[in-house]
Amino acid sequence: MPTPKIKRNYRKARYVLYKETLVDFKEHFWAFLGSFVGMGAIAYLQYGKFAHSDYVFLIGSFGASCVLVYGVIQSPLAQPRNLVGGHLISAIVGVTVQKLLPEVLWLSAPLAVSLSIVFMQITKTLHPPGGATALIAVTGSPAIIKLGYWYVITPVLVGALILLAAALVFNNITANRQYPTDKKFTKIKNKIRHNAKANLKQLLK
Repeated sequence: MPTPKIKRNYRKARYVLYKETLVDFKEHFWAFLGSFVGMGAIAYLQYGKFAHSDYVFLIGSFGASCVLVYGVIQSPLAQPRNLVGGHLISAIVGVTVQKLLPEVLWLSAPLAVSLSIVFMQITKTLHPPGGATALIAVTGSPAIIKLGYWYVITPVLVGALILLAAALVFNNITANRQYPTDKKFTKIKNKIRHNAKANLKQLLK
């Protein structure tokens, strides 16, 4: 029989999924705009720094992150700690495995993904796209493999921070959207709004 804790988590997950999939055109607009700006900034760096044939910045796992960070912002897996930490840890794991087993792809690919999951669980930074980040470090293009541990810094860390910056802006523009879901952030956000309203009232006097 399921324990009360499992039932509670199941109900919570259903509520989050229901809330995030409601047809609200305003919310869809902000989700679109946030993801467009976030990925657009990464794509701009790509075209400005690298040859078009070497898509170093545009790693596929960032597309998956956009779905979570802009489309399911209430999910625990979409929070800043998970977004940045998950990608960072997975990138380190992926590069390390690639260096240890560069010629054994049938072993290095599953090992990179599996270890990244375990390390994300241990550090409480579970972020599903992180598994893809680890896999890309092992199976990516020669340009990515050549980066070595620089892959961890750029594109992974830089890209994750760009997505986070866009999320902090576009996920907090309306009163219905709040990111991250941390209570401390909510207090700070409400305080800023309160002070802004108070200052505006004083200016209008």
